[in-house]
Amino acid sequence: MAKDKENPNYKVIAENRRARYDYAIDDDLECGIILEGSEVKSLRVNSANIAESYAMVENGELWLVNSYIAPYEQAKTFGHEEKRRRKLLVSKKEMSRLWSETQRKGMTLVPLVLYFNHRGIAKLKIGIAKGKKNHDKRETEAKRDWARQKQRLLKDHG
Repeated sequence: MAKDKENPNYKVIAENRRARYDYAIDDDLECGIILEGSEVKSLRVNSANIAESYAMVENGELWLVNSYIAPYEQAKTFGHEEKRRRKLLVSKKEMSRLWSETQRKGMTLVPLVLYFNHRGIAKLKIGIAKGKKNHDKRETEAKRDWARQKQRLLKDHG
C-alpha cells in the first residue's frame, strides 16, 4: 500500500466508511467498472458517493446499484445519469463464487472503496459481508475504544 501512495495515478475517489461498522467483512475483491466518458471526468474531480450503494449478481452479471457520480459540468449535451446501474467486471470464476456466497443466509456485496489504480483505471473494491447486529456493533466500538485508551496509557508512561 505504501508503494501506491507514491504513485501519482493512485487516487481514492470515494470510500464507504460505514461498511466496516455495519457489516462484518469476510473477504474483499477488486473489480473493474464500466463507465461513460463524462463519469470518468467527474470521478477525476472527486465527485462520487458509494455510501448507500450495493452490488448484486443478476443474470450472471455483477451490478453496482444506487451509486452516485455527480454530473460533469463541461459535458452538458453528452452527460450521464447520476444514479444509473453500473456493470462490474470480474472473472467467471469470481462471479460464480460471489453468487454462491450471496445465496448463503445474510451475506451481501458491499462496495468499500472506489479508486483509480496505479495505471489510472477506475476500480471498485467490494466486500463479501454479513450484516452486524446492534450488540456486535457495540462490541466492535468497545474494542476500538479500549485500543485507543491502551495507546494513550502507553504514550503517557512511555
